[in-house]
Amino acid sequence: MTVLETERLLLSRLSYDDCEFILELVNEPTFKQFIGDKNVKSLEDARRYLREGPIRLYDSFGYGLFLVSLQGAETPAGICGLVKREEFDDPDIGFAFLKRYQENGYASESAEAVLAHGFEVLKLRRIIAIADPDNEPSIRLLERLGFVNERKVRMPEDDHDINLFSIET
Repeated sequence: MTVLETERLLLSRLSYDDCEFILELVNEPTFKQFIGDKNVKSLEDARRYLREGPIRLYDSFGYGLFLVSLQGAETPAGICGLVKREEFDDPDIGFAFLKRYQENGYASESAEAVLAHGFEVLKLRRIIAIADPDNEPSIRLLERLGFVNERKVRMPEDDHDINLFSIET
C-alpha cells in the first residue's frame, strides 16, 4: 500500500513480502556500523524484525518505517519513516539505503516527504533524529533538512554517545 509518492519514489508500508530486502539491507556494512546489528541472519529473523518493528509501529502509532521503492520499476532501494522509541517523547526520522542506491538523493527526497507527512497529516509538532557522530552523510542530510543538533544522548544498546537533532513546525 503506497502511502507517499515523490517525483522518483514510492513509500509504502513494509510487509512480510519484504523479508528478503530487509535481510539484505540490515546486513549492509554501513547499516551495521551506524544503526546497529539487528541480528537478522535469516528470512525468519527478517520476519521477526518486521513484526516487532515497523508493523508493530503501524498498529500502535499509525506510522513507522516505509519501504522506499523506485518509481516505475518499483525496485526496493531503502527505508525511511518515523520511529517511536521508548526513550523519547517525540518520534524520530530514520532512513537507510542499500549501498547501490546511496548518493542519488533518495534519502533526501524520501525524508522530505516523510517530514511533510509527519507535520501536515499526522500533525506532529516536533520530530527528532539520532545520528552517530561519525555518520557525516546522515548529519549533513539532517542539517539540510533543517534539523538542529540539540545534544548528545546514549542509547541503551550503545557504548558511545550519539547526536540528537530536532526540527519543529
